[in-house]
Amino acid sequence: MAAPLDRIRVGSAPDSWGVWFPDDPVQVPWERFLDEVAEAGYSWIELGPYGYLPTDPARLTEEIARRDLKVSAGTVFTGLHRGPSVWESTWAHVSQVAALTQAMGAGHLVVIPSFWRDDKTAEILEPPELTHEQWAHLTKGMERLGHEVKEAYGLDIVVHPHADTHLDTEDHVEHFLDSTDSELVNLCLDTGHYAYCGGDSVKLIETYGERIGYLHLKQVDPEILADVVTNEVPFGPAVQRGVMCEPPSGVPELEPVLVAAQKLGVELFAIVEQDMYPCEPDKPLPIAVRTRKFLRSCGA
Repeated sequence: MAAPLDRIRVGSAPDSWGVWFPDDPVQVPWERFLDEVAEAGYSWIELGPYGYLPTDPARLTEEIARRDLKVSAGTVFTGLHRGPSVWESTWAHVSQVAALTQAMGAGHLVVIPSFWRDDKTAEILEPPELTHEQWAHLTKGMERLGHEVKEAYGLDIVVHPHADTHLDTEDHVEHFLDSTDSELVNLCLDTGHYAYCGGDSVKLIETYGERIGYLHLKQVDPEILADVVTNEVPFGPAVQRGVMCEPPSGVPELEPVLVAAQKLGVELFAIVEQDMYPCEPDKPLPIAVRTRKFLRSCGA
């Protein structure tokens, strides 16, 4: 048995049950997700796409409490690289999610930059590289968001590098961290997305440890990834091919990531996410049970 990683709080998310959208006929009903995530042995969850779980705080509090669950974070998608013109529409969405996240007693808001390539149709929506001006909009916009979310809702934003967004590779992630104030903006390091985009999670934790505010635990299948990269397959179809795989069969190895995170000396959430949209309804629970057992064997 590995040494206990007592600073790591493990949880899971609707994503691991094939949930990407607030309402979609191929997704499992929210009641089933809550029942099964509790049955699999997790005590922390994320809210997932806003509107998937009940948005009435009293009802959601009751539903999660009777399953002995707690909420670690909410999630928003943003396009702040487009400049001040999108601030009002961004804030309308963010404030809705942040209010529910705060009401659930969570402390974090996971912020994902918008996709440059549509994850369902693969349509190219904008250039994959930002201009100098767009980088400035992105970094200043995220700092403003971090400040406003903290002031209004008491939450810390953690920005999530993600495949097919402008915040993906090691260079982009380091540029983003070097260009933002650690008092306002920190990172949600998703080990799967970072590996998907060629990054080394352990190196990032060891180099920018004070900026790691939250973890998503995920692995990629290196063989499928090689084909995805070679053929420039968009993220949505790549997921359907199984590019995000069940631990411990992929990369990166999760135990060294967790050990590096434990060494930071701070309390950190580590939320399991295995992208599986769409998936058969009976597929997620056995994977979740095995993954929880595997993480316990790592000491988490």
